[in-house]
Amino acid sequence: MSERRACEVLGQPRSTQRYAPRQDDEEQRVVKSMLQLVREHPRYGYRRITALLKQDGWNINRKRVYRLWVQEGLKVPKKQRKKRALGSRDGACQQRQATHKDHVWTWDFIFDRTANGRSVKILSIVDEFTRECLALEVSRKFNASDVIDVLADLFVIRSVPKHIRSDNGPEFVAKAIRRWLKRAGVEALYITPGSPWENGFVESFHSRLRDECLSTEVFDNVRHAQALVASWRSDYNHRRPHSSLGYQTPAAFAVGCLASASATPALQPDSRREEEQALSIPQTVLS
Repeated sequence: MSERRACEVLGQPRSTQRYAPRQDDEEQRVVKSMLQLVREHPRYGYRRITALLKQDGWNINRKRVYRLWVQEGLKVPKKQRKKRALGSRDGACQQRQATHKDHVWTWDFIFDRTANGRSVKILSIVDEFTRECLALEVSRKFNASDVIDVLADLFVIRSVPKHIRSDNGPEFVAKAIRRWLKRAGVEALYITPGSPWENGFVESFHSRLRDECLSTEVFDNVRHAQALVASWRSDYNHRRPHSSLGYQTPAAFAVGCLASASATPALQPDSRREEEQALSIPQTVLS
């Protein structure tokens, strides 16, 4: 169909189909001046920019500036609320030391990649006293709900620790995590921001994990990574001698702690009450 016939059917003037917008040199100068003011004052909106343009001698109204503002895709960036990081030196492993099994757990994330270059995230949880690796969960990503699910399973299978130490990662300082730990009766220990040495047990564990597993294996996909990491965790707990435990395995040392009365002499009489509380998991933990 010709343009003449199409415009006749639609009842539209033919001139509208041939209109080409003309470049307004003055408007280009206005945009240039406006962008220069925006660079100098990134927190100003279009109303304040209009006032500055008028101060510079431009005879321009607010509506025109708003049209050019939208045309250039400008907007005032939202203010970011400053967050005060949780944690202090009181939460460091040198200050609050584990004295018996399930007294202090520590957790953190370590990263690696699959063969296609995509990153994987590994959540590790370690008992600081026995050096046992309680969990090594591999996934593409974790949120607060995923972390809670891992902890809930451990609390049922293992027991409820007295403390759990971590850095200031968003998964660990999330309000949902802190509320859930408080209901479970677990005190969260946060280290000083930017001080990984204050969480030394998990950092030492990660160096072993990196050296003996992550740096020697190529993961085809997430499932492959989960299988290899689970195999290494079993070997770490049950076959690998640990130098700080007198070259016992973490699992054997944990059994010896339960069998030996001398392993927890300083805990009486409070230790018995703590162990009884640890074994009785609150119903709110599983909710």
